[in-house]
Amino acid sequence: MAGRILAGALLGAGLMAAGTAGADPQSERLFTHKNWMVEIVGFDDGSFSCVAQVSDGDDNFSVWADPWNPVRLQFYSSSWDFSDGGSADLGVQIDRRSPWSLTDAELFKNSVLFNLPEGDSSSRFLMEVVNGNTLHLKNDSGSHVQSYSLAGSSASIQALIACVDALGDDTDDNPFN
Repeated sequence: MAGRILAGALLGAGLMAAGTAGADPQSERLFTHKNWMVEIVGFDDGSFSCVAQVSDGDDNFSVWADPWNPVRLQFYSSSWDFSDGGSADLGVQIDRRSPWSLTDAELFKNSVLFNLPEGDSSSRFLMEVVNGNTLHLKNDSGSHVQSYSLAGSSASIQALIACVDALGDDTDDNPFN
């Protein structure tokens, strides 16, 4: 049943995106839990991605995923201005666990973006997000920048995985694969 709903949402998002070439990305909300939401996003180039996002006012922490690209973390604040671009090293700490170093994160407009490398360490990081209470974003010297609630992240990451799986299932029209 949930798969059919998700497939319908994918189709609906696909139709929206196809009808708005050259426009801003179009999204459809698939799931909401506590301060989290999961959406499928259609871009004007015909590509799709899934995003799980927690918001605190104008500040957001997002996990972007699709079957074709690395998982991408996005930290957004309307108070940041990275119009010059560049990169930065930052730290992320979940609850009181050991901090993670995110080196060479991309600075873009109001966002800090970081692609998770493939492998066990990224899986462990995402499991900390799923099991954690609060994510603390820090600069490279360890000073606090922003905190994000992880309440509801477990169900939201599960919905994100279902969205990514549906995207992967939807792209192969070859009946012999």
